[in-house]
Amino acid sequence: MSQTDSYTRLTPIRIVLVEPAGPLNVGSVARVMKNMGLEQLVLVNPRCDPLGDEAKRMAVHAGDILERAITVSCLPEALTGCQRAIATTARSRSQGLPTDLEAPRTVLPWLLYCPSALIFGPEDRGLNNDELSYAQRFLSIPSSSVYPSLNLAQSVGVCCYELRYCVLETQGGTEDKMVTPNLSTVPLEVLEGYYQQLEAMLLRIGYVYPHTANSRMKKFRRLFNRANLTSEEVAMLRGILSQVEWALNCNNSVAIDDTLKLSPDL
Repeated sequence: MSQTDSYTRLTPIRIVLVEPAGPLNVGSVARVMKNMGLEQLVLVNPRCDPLGDEAKRMAVHAGDILERAITVSCLPEALTGCQRAIATTARSRSQGLPTDLEAPRTVLPWLLYCPSALIFGPEDRGLNNDELSYAQRFLSIPSSSVYPSLNLAQSVGVCCYELRYCVLETQGGTEDKMVTPNLSTVPLEVLEGYYQQLEAMLLRIGYVYPHTANSRMKKFRRLFNRANLTSEEVAMLRGILSQVEWALNCNNSVAIDDTLKLSPDL
């Protein structure tokens, strides 16, 4: 595999920073991305100037990464066009949220085969539970218990290196040792449309209530994300919901007609 081939394999992967607050971190992220051959940087509601002097100073010769960086207002927008997303977190979660944390070298090869995203949280808090629910798999960098917290740029650097490492490992005929996953994964924005339709239907039939919908939908997201659905399967599930909606509307119409016929005052 040539140097150009390894860069090409990494090009579809975007690094997503949610609400980054430090321009020095953003600049350092751009630099390590260029070091390792990644090109797409997406900033979700940044709390600093990614094109300021501090960011550019830390980026050094990776200013072009900063110039091409895309700024969006929310995480779903950052994932538009992706088929896979991995979220990074330093903590295990409870209440049905990520407890199956994977090491970088185990999980990152999964991003190599289609447009994908690797998501990092803000420096002061990491990704919250709502943000984690948009990912299908979860990564944690095993670090010393003496001081386990990594700086944002350091975390990105470790992951970018591991991505490049797993590409270079395919050199010399070893690519058959890597598991080639199913490529027919549904785009994340299509899956998000299904989640919105499902939530609306569950609210309508009373399976969830406005005050419980958020926590219950996190569990549904985990269930379907784990299933690695195809576009055809999502279309089938959405068709079921559409049919249920049609049946409910028909039943409501019949009930109204019956009421009109039985009422002597109308």
